[in-house]
Amino acid sequence: MSEQSRGTGRIRGTGSRRRKPTRRHRAKVVAAWTVAGVVVVGGAGLGYAYLALDGNLSSIDIDAKLGADRPDDVDDGSQDILVLGSDSRSGGNGKYGQDEGGARSDTAMVVHVDKGHKSASVVSIPRDTLIERPACESDTTGDQVPAAHRAMFNTAYEVGGPACAVKTVESMSGIRMDHYLEVDFTGFEKLIDELGGVEITTRTAINDSKSHLDLEPGTHTLNGEQSLGLVRTRKSVGDGSDLGRIQLQQAFIKALMEQTKSVGVFSSPQKLFGLADAATKAVTTDSGLGSVKKLTGFAGGLKGLGADNVHMVTLPVEYDPADPNRVLPQEEAGRQVWAALRHDRPIPASATEKSAGDKGDAANVVE
Repeated sequence: MSEQSRGTGRIRGTGSRRRKPTRRHRAKVVAAWTVAGVVVVGGAGLGYAYLALDGNLSSIDIDAKLGADRPDDVDDGSQDILVLGSDSRSGGNGKYGQDEGGARSDTAMVVHVDKGHKSASVVSIPRDTLIERPACESDTTGDQVPAAHRAMFNTAYEVGGPACAVKTVESMSGIRMDHYLEVDFTGFEKLIDELGGVEITTRTAINDSKSHLDLEPGTHTLNGEQSLGLVRTRKSVGDGSDLGRIQLQQAFIKALMEQTKSVGVFSSPQKLFGLADAATKAVTTDSGLGSVKKLTGFAGGLKGLGADNVHMVTLPVEYDPADPNRVLPQEEAGRQVWAALRHDRPIPASATEKSAGDKGDAANVVE
């Protein structure tokens, strides 16, 4: 899928280092959407604002749409969450280019939180992966969309919305998704600005005409627009494919998780509300997380997670011999990845060692 220019201006990094907050201002801030950058702070002090913030949330009843034909719901304390960054490019997202059809999911991650909620495994699914897409119901017309052979993964969202994306991931993995979280471009940008930016260090220069990002090597505090540019950068890093972009996204998410732990929001009710307001406007959830009370309760269960105990991999893939712009799942290696999540075990290093996803050469661009 091509990406069209958003204008002629370039985004330049500040090159400045953020002042580290004092110890008394360090507060526990919980990431409810780790992978794509949505932060939902804990419920303390938010009771007065529940009604207003509830009005910001959009939710979808995935269970009602998919019915009973799903993998078993394993109640062992672990949780599996499908996190999508959508590419609808409607409304405020229009500045990022025009649609080439329907909405698509530019970013897709399966987040598995272990039963003790002390560690997590994240599996990124390349959007260009060719898969067997199951039959789905269109979320616009209600008509049945037939199954497809060698369909790009992100077409599931395009033809059937969130429910079809969930159904497709469950078909690939054999794992029932406990929750669904989706973020849009505009909401992501505003959330990062409310947070005060995210500090990253680039080892090499990034100069990407498509994402409009221009960063010299060094430490930068990225604002919302720059952060969005980073997670959309593809052509100028690694092999120029979506695999390199995924590596950038994973590095950014870890930096974001560290940032949220060093922001003193509880010392400022205004800051707390601003973050919660931006976060709830940014996300669409399944109905199980469709209120501030439910969302903050879910986030509270993740407060033990830090960047050091979140293991991120890309679904094992290889380039398609028929089309170098597409990738194919490595079936045996993929089974190892999904089996590890299903049995609440760490993903073995051997499962990804031969994957093209580990050869995107962008893993060390950002730290």
